[in-house]
Amino acid sequence: MLTEERYATILRILDEKKAVTVLELTNVLGASESTIRRDLTALHKSGRLYKVYGGATSIDNNYSTAENDMQTKKELYPEEKIAIARKAASLIKHNDFVYIDAGSTTLRMIDFISEKNAVFVTNGFPHAAKLAANGFTVYIIGGALKSTTEAIVGTEALNNLKIYNFTKGFFGTNGISTKSGFTTPDSSEGIIKSTALSRCTHAYVLADQSKFNQIAPITFASISSAVIITGSLSDKKYLDYTTVIEGEVNL
Repeated sequence: MLTEERYATILRILDEKKAVTVLELTNVLGASESTIRRDLTALHKSGRLYKVYGGATSIDNNYSTAENDMQTKKELYPEEKIAIARKAASLIKHNDFVYIDAGSTTLRMIDFISEKNAVFVTNGFPHAAKLAANGFTVYIIGGALKSTTEAIVGTEALNNLKIYNFTKGFFGTNGISTKSGFTTPDSSEGIIKSTALSRCTHAYVLADQSKFNQIAPITFASISSAVIITGSLSDKKYLDYTTVIEGEVNL
């Protein structure tokens, strides 16, 4: 199949499905993974799709109000999340006072934290349980439990956060764009994220490639207000707006 024919097929599939993986394209097109990745890179550079980790999304599929539950999130992009989690955990040092936001990637980073002299605060119910089980000093903020994301939210949670001054904070996000910053679908989680991030000396947003060039309804921080930790940055324009730290993804 000629290059332009592959391009046309890839774009047709994206028009129908809005997202596609490299593996799916290799099966449909009968081409190697390296060929498909080169095709996606070329189409990304020409502005005809968004290349993300492990595949691509449609150029007109960058706004979403959907929120997956925690179990679904845990199963998405596992290799990249491990790389991001490991890199994030390595930044925690002796005597740090750390905020860990609810979310699947922030939950994964707890497996790699080794600094026992750090103290942790979280609004993630499973995060608090895992930190405590691993022998860390942890405080969970009070408030209402949101069942889908297992996050503590609400007025009580917001008031709890206002007394803290964190050395570092690690946050999840549903979308990142140069125009709208870091975004999330839910206003109750958005205000918690925004308040916690404002209390951090150093803030980090953990994001796999599916989060880039995506916009959710609620902006909780500008893109320049936090360092991004990702697996491998495909869209280099983000380097003009903030610092991006890349992890090492084992494929």
